[in-house]
Amino acid sequence: MSKLLIVESPAKAKTIKKYLGSGCEVIASMGHVRDLPKSKLSVDIADNFKPNYEIIAGKEKLVNELVKVSKRNDEIFLATDPDREGEAISWHLAYILGLNLKQKNRVTFNEITKSGVTFGMAHPRNIDLNLVNAQQARRILDRIVGYKLSPFLSQKIRKGMSAGRVQSVAVRIIVDREEEIRKFIPEEYWTIDAKFMPENSKKIFGASFYGTTSKKIKITDEKMANGILKSIENGPYIVDNVKKGTRRRLPSPPFITSTLQQEASKRLGFQAKRTMKVAQELYEGVEIKGMGAIGLITYMRTDSLRVSEEALKDLSNYIEKKFGNKYLPSKTRYFKSKSSSQDGHEAIRPTMIDLSPEKVKSSLSNDQYKLYKLIWERFTASQMAECILNTTSVDIGANGYIFRASGYTIKFDGFTTLYQDVKDDEEKAKELPQLEKGMLLKKKEIIPNQHFTEPPARYTEASLIKALEEDGIGRPSTYAATISTITAREYVVREGKSLKPTELGEVITKLLKEKFPDIVNVKFTAKMETDLDTIEEGKEDWTGVLEEFYDNFSETLKQARKDMKDVKIKLKEDETDIVCEKCGRKMVIKVSRYGKFIACSGYPECKNTKKMGAENGEAVSDEVEETDVVCEKCGRKMVIKHGRYGKFMACPGYPECKNIKGIDEKTGIKCPNCDGEILKKRSKRGRVFFGCSNYPDCDFVSWDEPTDTKCPKCGKPLFKKKGKSGKAYCMDEKCGYEEMLNK
Repeated sequence: MSKLLIVESPAKAKTIKKYLGSGCEVIASMGHVRDLPKSKLSVDIADNFKPNYEIIAGKEKLVNELVKVSKRNDEIFLATDPDREGEAISWHLAYILGLNLKQKNRVTFNEITKSGVTFGMAHPRNIDLNLVNAQQARRILDRIVGYKLSPFLSQKIRKGMSAGRVQSVAVRIIVDREEEIRKFIPEEYWTIDAKFMPENSKKIFGASFYGTTSKKIKITDEKMANGILKSIENGPYIVDNVKKGTRRRLPSPPFITSTLQQEASKRLGFQAKRTMKVAQELYEGVEIKGMGAIGLITYMRTDSLRVSEEALKDLSNYIEKKFGNKYLPSKTRYFKSKSSSQDGHEAIRPTMIDLSPEKVKSSLSNDQYKLYKLIWERFTASQMAECILNTTSVDIGANGYIFRASGYTIKFDGFTTLYQDVKDDEEKAKELPQLEKGMLLKKKEIIPNQHFTEPPARYTEASLIKALEEDGIGRPSTYAATISTITAREYVVREGKSLKPTELGEVITKLLKEKFPDIVNVKFTAKMETDLDTIEEGKEDWTGVLEEFYDNFSETLKQARKDMKDVKIKLKEDETDIVCEKCGRKMVIKVSRYGKFIACSGYPECKNTKKMGAENGEAVSDEVEETDVVCEKCGRKMVIKHGRYGKFMACPGYPECKNIKGIDEKTGIKCPNCDGEILKKRSKRGRVFFGCSNYPDCDFVSWDEPTDTKCPKCGKPLFKKKGKSGKAYCMDEKCGYEEMLNK
């Protein structure tokens, strides 16, 4: 009996095919095959929110092939990813192929290994319609918000604006933090740092002013600091108290999606999108020398800390064999997941613990190796013995005041022999000399330091993901896409690792807070996520959730249109000092689907336009150049056109086919991550950025311009960050070299 298995990606198909052999045909759907068409709302709100799905444009040929292949097989199994999106893809495939939903034709793989695939194939089930309905509800919610609210924003602020349920809240969180920073008033405070040395020792150690024996004192100004210094300048400095103890440090749990994204950002400098791309590759399968294609990690979209007993047993055996029995905890360590976690999948872990990072390094790309090493070490350390520290805390008396010093020594390194998870305060702590109560100390120096309180830091990708997770906004699978969306639409820009709102992002947030408070309300959005979870659990009807949301949303939108009937919000960033040579009015920055351009503010009376950066009033050319590049959507040969911001590649079949591409320019500078060349590119909105010629194998990207100058420390190209305090810096975080340009 012939079998057909449909998965999402060719890489996954290749890996699974190895385990199933010749008796089963395995093909890929290349993700979603049916969706709400982009040209219209495609949701009949009056008919109980009935969605109007269509084959995705450009996938007709693939769907026909899927139908053709399915007809020559006796049994068809759907093995798309084990989450809401994957379940929905299987449901759409079942519809297209005419499969019976009462039959058990759905299989899932938590890991793409022989045991994982064998187990999945042995336990087929029905398509879970609760999962499908949760996905449909999310998709329709997002479509309603996007298609109803975006035109309103475009009319009131700028053409091409968009709003999204989760993205709008994410932007608000970043905007709110920026407002906190602006309102912050620094407060002065002082610290006094001392260095002492025991009389019979040459070992110098540091201590900080604490206060008196009865209370901690905050030094608020220089006068107060000088008063304390004067009273202690002649000593004596005597050890008042020595407290010794033992502290135990436990390892962190294995990764879930959010913690993996946060840690990869902190340790590896990966953006969330890059992390998920590499994790997907590791899950779907990598060609390992001598072993073939193997899925190296379990499914990477999870919020559960559960680990299978089999995996825990294998890990325990590995630790005992590799590190010795003393590195095993007294009993297996179990980590508790959050109450809101789905628990459908295990935590992210290696599928085969014996495949250490060094064993597979030669078969992995640089990014794959770095991320696999991080996952492997974190998981392994999670079941290793705790780290034991001998701690010492010392109080040093000086004329009624107290200085305090603390330090530690490692009694047993435990899990830290493999995975360092050191907190900042522990990194600063050092071993103290042998000190005893009543011991007289020599003063080496006592230095007062003025400080000012710092405003809260801007969000980074890591801290934003943490905030979204803590507030219950979105789900692990959505964080990367959310951040990509708000940066691509220029509501938020990156400054180094920080995320800063643009004027556009702040204006949109202000308007939404005033007119659509629920859309950017953290608690309201979190409740929507909870409602989607209850749909997935079969406890709530999906159309009822949509109806409850839409009734309030439609009334709010109606009122906002009425309140702002004749209002148009102007952005300072859209203004220029360029005078239109045809009519004398000031020109403004406009945005089209091809990017930004300069136009006369007198439109439609005056239709003068310029390219961004043009100063001679030249018109936009209709000239085209032929290319050998074939449009992947319709098969025509694409042409080069000249738009308002420069050249771009477009399909000559416009308007039937609206495919466009940016044109990359060579820089002659080597990519810092691989052997590729850095190319000058343009975003869909015309903004210049730089990326690797080896994309998608290398996903290096930067808004900052590369230079011909090589880093004096590591030899990689330096990048130039513009601004009042411009600098040239090395992209390699381990290097950290930078030099100021505007001294």
